[in-house]
Amino acid sequence: MVKTTANKGYVTQIIGPVLDIEFPDGNLPPIYSAIKIETSDGVNIVEVQQLLGDNKVRAVSMRSTDGLRRGVEAIDLGAPITVPVGKPTLGRIFNVIGEPVDEQGVDRKSTRLNSSHLV
Repeated sequence: MVKTTANKGYVTQIIGPVLDIEFPDGNLPPIYSAIKIETSDGVNIVEVQQLLGDNKVRAVSMRSTDGLRRGVEAIDLGAPITVPVGKPTLGRIFNVIGEPVDEQGVDRKSTRLNSSHLV
């Protein structure tokens, strides 16, 4: 069995919905990659928009950054944000990260998922 470790960084700057995240090991996630940041309010998903150099990326948050602090851990998910697509989603309402907001739930295992940039 191969042991894999998550690509971890930390938030260095927050300006509104825009975050700068540093990955000290230099392993930067590609543009459009999703990064998970856990806070006391829950999980915040951000998307990489720019590679800044100096082991930093600039990302946009998919929800409010109120209460988010510098230094909090950020984990590269290794894939872009995915949203459900296809017939089971017709007439449904989803938020920007593919979570249903119409209180009907969704079976993410049987529903096809695409990158939010391909939809």
